[in-house]
Amino acid sequence: MRLLLVEDDNHVAAALSAVLARHGFQVVHARSGEEALQALVPEGAGFGVVLLDLGLPDQDGYEVCGKIRKRTSTPVIMVTARADVRSRIHGLNMGADDYVVKPYDTGELLARIHAVSRRTVPDDATAATETVLHLGSVRIELPTRQVSVDGSAVQLTRKEFDLLALLAQRPGVVFRREQIISEVWRTSWEGTGRTLEVHVASLRSKLRMPALIETVRGVGYRLVAPGV
Repeated sequence: MRLLLVEDDNHVAAALSAVLARHGFQVVHARSGEEALQALVPEGAGFGVVLLDLGLPDQDGYEVCGKIRKRTSTPVIMVTARADVRSRIHGLNMGADDYVVKPYDTGELLARIHAVSRRTVPDDATAATETVLHLGSVRIELPTRQVSVDGSAVQLTRKEFDLLALLAQRPGVVFRREQIISEVWRTSWEGTGRTLEVHVASLRSKLRMPALIETVRGVGYRLVAPGV
């Protein structure tokens, strides 16, 4: 996922960018409100989330949030030291999707980023969930939960199908292990890592396409469809 980090403190931005990169994010750093607005041209510029610090040198952070919302539906998470309820409500009224108060836990921030990205589904992804996915010789019918390879049906368990469907709706995108466990198993990563590895191995075997799901060392998995 591409993430726009709007933060005027270079040291804070560098440290946070390093953490986000380790979790599979492609981070673009904007140091001011104007840089952020320019980065979002054309509409959204492909960003999955905007992480917006309110303490900017050139413009009021709330004002920047309002301008972003007029340009794009990209989720915005405000980051600020203001912990009072009135400030949080004002931020949400200006169009923010979530609000994180400093100092924050990195794990919580990552969870909030994934939460807002799940709630805001792009139009093309919404359409995909209502139809059939074709990935080379693999055909995935999402409404009926049926999978076939070269016309031959493949019997998958419920979790195997959920895992395949998650990866297949965004081919080429790296999904973190923690994110997959959260979305497919609806639980935390602890103690479930081996289960994920077993399901990936089973999918590779049943589909007879070991290269279809690629392991991204230290991060997670991505689906490598023909032509992607």
